[in-house]
Amino acid sequence: MNQRIQLASLDDQRNAEAREAVRQRISWPANLTPANVTYHSRGHAMVIGSASDAEQAGRALQNSGLASITLLMANADDPATQSPEASPQTETPLDTSPQGHAQPLVRHVMTPGQITALRISGHLGAFDVQLDDDVEAPLNLARAFIDRDHFDVVLDLNANPVMAAELPPPGYVLLDWTDVDRRRDAVDAVAELVGEFDKPRYFQVNSDLCAHSSSGNTGCTRCLDVCPADAISSHQGRIESQIEIDPYLCQGVGSCTSACPTGAIEFRLPDTRRQQDTLSTWLAAYREAGGQAPVLRFITHDSQDAEQAAGVTPAGHVLDIPLEELGAAGHDQWLTALASGAAEVRIQQHADMPARLSAFLADQVRQAQTLLTALGHDPDRVQLLADDDAQARDALPMLTPLTDQPLALNEPNKRARLNIVLARLAELGAPSGQRHAMPQGAAYGSIQVDSDACTLCHACVSNCPTPALSSGGKAPSLNFREADCVQCGLCEQACPEDAITLMPGFLAADERETLQVCHEEAPFECIGCGKPFATASTVANIKAKLADHPYFAGDAMLRLEMCEDCRVKDVWKTMIRDPDAQLRI
Repeated sequence: MNQRIQLASLDDQRNAEAREAVRQRISWPANLTPANVTYHSRGHAMVIGSASDAEQAGRALQNSGLASITLLMANADDPATQSPEASPQTETPLDTSPQGHAQPLVRHVMTPGQITALRISGHLGAFDVQLDDDVEAPLNLARAFIDRDHFDVVLDLNANPVMAAELPPPGYVLLDWTDVDRRRDAVDAVAELVGEFDKPRYFQVNSDLCAHSSSGNTGCTRCLDVCPADAISSHQGRIESQIEIDPYLCQGVGSCTSACPTGAIEFRLPDTRRQQDTLSTWLAAYREAGGQAPVLRFITHDSQDAEQAAGVTPAGHVLDIPLEELGAAGHDQWLTALASGAAEVRIQQHADMPARLSAFLADQVRQAQTLLTALGHDPDRVQLLADDDAQARDALPMLTPLTDQPLALNEPNKRARLNIVLARLAELGAPSGQRHAMPQGAAYGSIQVDSDACTLCHACVSNCPTPALSSGGKAPSLNFREADCVQCGLCEQACPEDAITLMPGFLAADERETLQVCHEEAPFECIGCGKPFATASTVANIKAKLADHPYFAGDAMLRLEMCEDCRVKDVWKTMIRDPDAQLRI
């Protein structure tokens, strides 16, 4: 099915008309989540930077209507550097607005070492600024300078920002003061951050699906690893750890929902399933309208708006998939597009992408390309585009679409939908039948069970967050279905006998979809009533561990070969024959 395309047969005008017909008929699902996260900012601003830069920025902000302006100025050459406990220096402004709204500047000169000792956390309206220089207890600078618990806005002029998040929280404005072109915009942005501001609570977490923790063990951490805003944390409860998303720090990048292999984290609106269904519907509508060789380009709304403002119109065969951010779609959605009839998928990068998001997209592309190779398809059907590469954006696809049939994803579970997509791609290609190495951390792989060590206690089954592991039917056994395994490692950690080892990699064979018996034993029958109640290895293991226990001394050891009912009966019979037997233990 990887047929080379006949370029002369493509009609760009016809494709453009088909693309417009799709847009008129079917709208891409928008983020309709209600705005239920509110920031309250009173306008108390802090400016951090060198003495000269902070002074200029402070004066630029004086007539902007802020409630207060505090300058933290680094000046290593100033012999009169204040200690943190010293009273702040306050200056009445020399020039005020006609309305008299200019605010005095509260200055505090610090050494570079003290700047390094600053600890800032929080978000718009609630920035906690602490000075921790190991002299005394951390000093709350907002309380020291403006008699408040928090600053509302922070303007950081340092080359190395104090708050190191790749995607700073709302209200934390970064600026290189030497960038004259951005000065006015940044100053205006700070001045406008006064009042109440609403935003959506982008994501929801279903802890029942989460593979992060079980029985005190830590498994999957993919969402924690890819969030550029550091909005996701692992919260330790009494027994389990839970994934929590701080709605005030979250900025809807979406990489967490794409990285989550089980669907435990999803956009509240639109959900991943609706986006996948729309991909298939768009491609079907494009074909019905006469379009040929569609290429889906995943692009942010901002990048799309910038192209339209510049008068850029992509080639007719390019269908844009508008996203809030590129992380909102991962390799599962890209492969859905190919399995639904797209010739290629292109991901349009943009300037100023957080480093973690760029790394995440590159990893997702490697995963998609490895899966395509394993299933017998050209890996170049999925490509990353540089932000200014117009030629690659409009290039005609080299291969025809794999199919002209829509794809029905009638499963609610994210992993089950992905398996439908992979099965369609396997039907359309030539799977290698081999196990292929995937990028580190990919949610594909098998397990290896040491039959000599496994006692079929099924601790792994109870800890597995997916249906990958299950117990047997008539005979005690441990069963495994690789298609459901997300390589979280909880089974490996939960096994008391260290009998399980993860085997990462994608198996391009039918065995991936079938239930495999990893270990099976004959049941051990109770010596009292003959009822099967355990396995021979389990009974032998327990007897070995309790061999020296006084309660099971002598004939009492036989109780370990009894079912729970017969064991209780035997205890009572012993007490009847010898009432003092229990006192001698």
